[in-house]
Amino acid sequence: MSDTSGTPLDDAVEHALGKLDLDAKTRLLAGQDMWSLPALPEIGLGSLVMSDGPIGVRGVRWTADDPSIALPSPTALAAGWDPALARRAGRLLAQEARRKGVHVLLAPTVNLHRSPLGGRHFEAYSEDPYLIGEIGTGYVAGVQDGGVGTTVKHFVANDAETERFTVDNVIGERALRELYLAPFEAIVRNARPWGVMAAYNSVNGTTMTEHHRLQNGVLRGEWGFDGFVVSDWAAARDTVAALAGGLDVAMPGPRTVYGEALARAVREGRAEESAVDAAVRNVLRLAARVGLLAGTPAAVPPERIPAAIDGPALAREIACRSFVLLRNEPRGERPVLPVDPAGVRRIALIGAAARDARVLGGGSAQVFPGRVVSPLDGLRAALPEGAALTYAVGADPNGELSPAGTGFALRAVCRDAAGEVLGTCTLPGGHVQWMGGDLPGGVTHDALRSVEVTGTFTPRESGAHHFGTRGLGGFRLVVDGAAVFDGTQVAGPESGPFEGMFGAPVERGRVVLTAGVPVAVSLTHVVPRDGRGPVRAVVFSLVHAEPRRDGDESIAEAVAAARDAEVAVVVVATTERVESEGFDRADLRLPGRQDELVHAVAAVNPRTVVVVNTGSPVEMPWREEVAAVLIGWFPGQEAGAALADVLLGAAEPGGRLPTTWPARLADAPVAEVAPRDGTLRYDEGVLIGYRAWERAGTAPAYPFGHGLGYTDWAYEDASFTPAEGTADGGPDTLGTLTVRLRNTGDRAGREVVQVYLAAPAGEDPAVGRPVRVLAGFLSVELAAGAVTEARIALARRAAQIWDPSEGDWRTLAGTYTAEVARSVADRRLTVPVAVNG
Repeated sequence: MSDTSGTPLDDAVEHALGKLDLDAKTRLLAGQDMWSLPALPEIGLGSLVMSDGPIGVRGVRWTADDPSIALPSPTALAAGWDPALARRAGRLLAQEARRKGVHVLLAPTVNLHRSPLGGRHFEAYSEDPYLIGEIGTGYVAGVQDGGVGTTVKHFVANDAETERFTVDNVIGERALRELYLAPFEAIVRNARPWGVMAAYNSVNGTTMTEHHRLQNGVLRGEWGFDGFVVSDWAAARDTVAALAGGLDVAMPGPRTVYGEALARAVREGRAEESAVDAAVRNVLRLAARVGLLAGTPAAVPPERIPAAIDGPALAREIACRSFVLLRNEPRGERPVLPVDPAGVRRIALIGAAARDARVLGGGSAQVFPGRVVSPLDGLRAALPEGAALTYAVGADPNGELSPAGTGFALRAVCRDAAGEVLGTCTLPGGHVQWMGGDLPGGVTHDALRSVEVTGTFTPRESGAHHFGTRGLGGFRLVVDGAAVFDGTQVAGPESGPFEGMFGAPVERGRVVLTAGVPVAVSLTHVVPRDGRGPVRAVVFSLVHAEPRRDGDESIAEAVAAARDAEVAVVVVATTERVESEGFDRADLRLPGRQDELVHAVAAVNPRTVVVVNTGSPVEMPWREEVAAVLIGWFPGQEAGAALADVLLGAAEPGGRLPTTWPARLADAPVAEVAPRDGTLRYDEGVLIGYRAWERAGTAPAYPFGHGLGYTDWAYEDASFTPAEGTADGGPDTLGTLTVRLRNTGDRAGREVVQVYLAAPAGEDPAVGRPVRVLAGFLSVELAAGAVTEARIALARRAAQIWDPSEGDWRTLAGTYTAEVARSVADRRLTVPVAVNG
C-alpha cells in the first residue's frame, strides 16, 4: 500500500521505487560496508555515506589522515544553555560533513544522564528532558540547515553501557514518556530530523530494532516522523522481526540481517514486500533530501547553504561559553578569577592534563583534530612578557598505558602472507582502527596478514619507559633493537566484539631511554582470522607510558611551585579508561592521587584555582579549600586557548550545569547501571536528577543550573501573560513570563534566566510529580549597568503528566508557581500561573 501524499518529493520516490526489483530493494536496506549504502545507478541513486559523530565529522576512515574539527563535548554544549549556539555548532558540522563527502551525521545523542556512572555521560546533553530537547533541536536544525542529515540516537533508553547489547531496561510508562521519550519527541516535532538510530538495548522486553510499538506506533504514528530508522552498528538481530518493528536500514555491511536474507524472507512468505517498500521509501526520501537522487532537488539548494564558518574560532567560543564556574571566592578586594594578567607575575600550572589535554571522550565520538591547544600552550601564548609560568605534573591520573602519542613518529606497513608489502600509511599515534573498508590503499582484508607499526620515539623524559599492546592476535614488540614481547593475546570469556577498541592495554615491558634521544620502535601485529566481531576490522594499539615518577616527589615539586606562585592553577582529569563508550564508571573519584595533590596545593596557596577536565561529575572533596573551581568538561581542540581566555578575563565562563553534581556517589539518587540477570529496572520512575534531589529535600555539591560569572545580576520583576491571544500562544505553550533583569556589575556579562514550574500547593502526593520542573530558559547578554526584559515561553508539558490509563497527556489544572531562578536551588522571583485542565 502506498503512503504517498502527491508532493514532488513523494512522486520522485514512487517513480524510483517502481523501477526496483526485490533484490535491489533489499540490497538498499543493508550497509554495503562500514559507513555507506550501495548506489543504484539504474535509478540515478548515489551511495549514501554516514559518519560519526556528535563533536566532529570523522568521515569514512577512522584514521587521522584527514583531520577533523573537534568541538567541546555534548555535555559542554548543553552547559551553554543556548539552542542558537547549538545550531551554529550543527552548521559547522554540516560544513565538515560536506567537505568529507558525508551525507548523514550519526548524532546527536539525546539519552539522559540517569546516573552519573554512565560511561557515555559526556556524549549526552543533560539529566533534564526539556533542556535536551531544546539543545538537540538547535543542533539538528543546524546540521540540516547545511543539507546534511542527522540520526537522533539512541532510541530509546540507552542510558548506560553495561551489557548494552543485551540489557532489557524495564521502565514504567510515565517515566518512559515524561523522561526518556520526551527529548526525541521534542526534536522530531520541532526540528523534523531526517533520521533516528535504534539502540542496542531492549525496552520492556523487546529489543529496540524490533520495537513495533515505539518505532511504528509512537515515533511514526504519534509524532509524524517521516525519516529513516537505522540500527546502531550490529544491533539488528532478526530479519523478519526488525522489518516488522520498523527498522529501515541494518548497519554495517556487508554482513547484515537485511540484503539477501530479507529477499529470501519475502520469497518464503515470512516477510511482506509492502513492508520492504515502506522502508525503501524512507531511504529514498532521505537520499533525495541530501541530493543523491537524480532529477530531484535537494532539500537545501546550494544557494541556501549557510556561509562558511571559522571552525577553530567557533570551537573556542563554545568552550568559553561552556565552562562552568562553580566557586569563585574573594581574595582581597575581588574574587580570585579573573586573574589580572598585568598584575600577576608568577603563575604555577599543575597537572598532567595541563600538558596533555583531554579534549574528547572515547569511543565512536572520537575524532582526530589537526591541532590541540593544551592549557600549557594556551597560557604561555596569552600571558604578557615578563609573567613567569611554572609547570609541574603533580599527580598523573594515568594508571594504565595509553596509545602512543607525543614523541612518536609512526607509519603502518601492511603485508600479505608472503611478507610482501600491500600498502602503507602514516599514523598520528599508536592506535590502528580500520573498520570495514577503512584500509590503506592497495590493502584488502582477504590479503592482509600482518601490520607493522614502525618508526621512532623521542622521549621527553629519561628513565624506564613502559611499552605494551592492546587488542587480540599475535604481537612482536621491539624497542631500540630489543625484543620486548613476542606472543599472542587471546580472547577471554568477557571479551566483546570491540575488544581492540575498549579492552584494557597490557604492559609488556620497560626500556630505559634518554630524553631527547630518538630510538626505533616496531610493533608487528598478526591479524586474527577467526572473524570475531560484527564487521571485518583491524583494531589494535601500541601503548606507552612515561617513566613512573615517585608520587611523593611529584606532589612535593608541585607544592613548591604553588608556594612560590601568586596563583596556582591545578588541572585535574579523568582518562580514557574512566570515561568512554563501551563501559560504565565504577565510582566518581578522580583517578590517581589528584585529590591529594589539590589538598596539598591548596594548603600552601590560598589563590588555588582547580580546572576540572572531565565529561561528567566527579567527587571534589577539596572544593571548600580552594579559591575557585571551574568545570572545563572535554573542551575540544581549542581547550587551552579558551581556558586562557576565561582565566585571564578576556572571556567570561558562560556555562551552567546541565546535570546535578553530587558531593559523593552515595548521595546520587540513581547510581545503579549494572543489570541483574539481564534486566535493569528503572524503579525510580520520573525522579532522576534534580527532580529526585528536590523531592528528597537534600542538597548536592552543586545544583542543576548552577554557574557563576564575572558580573552581578539583579532580578527586579516578573509578570506572566497567558498564551491566549499572544504571539507565543499555542498548544505547547502556557504563556510568556517577562523578567526585568539588570547587570549590576562593572563588566558585560551573560546570564541564563531559568524558569521552573512548581506544582500547586497541597497537591495530592499520589500524583507522583516532581516538586518543580524546568519550563523555560533564556540566555541574556548585557553591558554593565544595562537592563532588559527577557521574555520566556513556558512549556505546557511542565503542567502535564502521562496518563497510562488514557494513553495520552493530561494537563493538571491548578495555580502553579513560576519560579524565576539562577539555578534550581537559587530562585529569585515567583509568579502565580493559573492552568486550566
